[in-house]
Amino acid sequence: MVFLLISLTVLHLLTLSMLLVATLEKSWWIWADSEISDLWYNCLHDNASDTWLCAVTNESDWLQSVQALMVLSVVFSSIALTVFVAQLFIMSKGGLFYFTGLCQGFAGFTDFAACLIFTFHRKEILNDSRDVNRGRFGYCFILAWLCVPLLLVSGILYGHLRKKE
Repeated sequence: MVFLLISLTVLHLLTLSMLLVATLEKSWWIWADSEISDLWYNCLHDNASDTWLCAVTNESDWLQSVQALMVLSVVFSSIALTVFVAQLFIMSKGGLFYFTGLCQGFAGFTDFAACLIFTFHRKEILNDSRDVNRGRFGYCFILAWLCVPLLLVSGILYGHLRKKE
């Protein structure tokens, strides 16, 4: 049981850090090696100064949905971690971590919904006159998809975890 507890804590910290990177970094869609888009900005690489020049993305309803769901996923996972640590100290022996598992499961479902929306509505989200088929998904999008099964599995495992002395 101690191994499961340590493994689950490491998995939770890993998924939370992956969610933060996927939500805040600049690589959800790559148009070219020098032009990328994410949930918050459209960026262009300036070779002369070797910096990224970024402008705020055009707001669309689909983009706002993805933004809200990703932020909500980070919030649910953070709440789950906080509640888990608190339950380790205040919960009685033999108690189950249902609330932590539920929060982690909600984080997985909100992340899943955000990834699905971005996958199927990327043309409306990117709101660009260029052909979407000329770009590709970035590593932050892939990280967000990788978080989905990890969050759901950890949510299920939290539901089976019992507190022991």
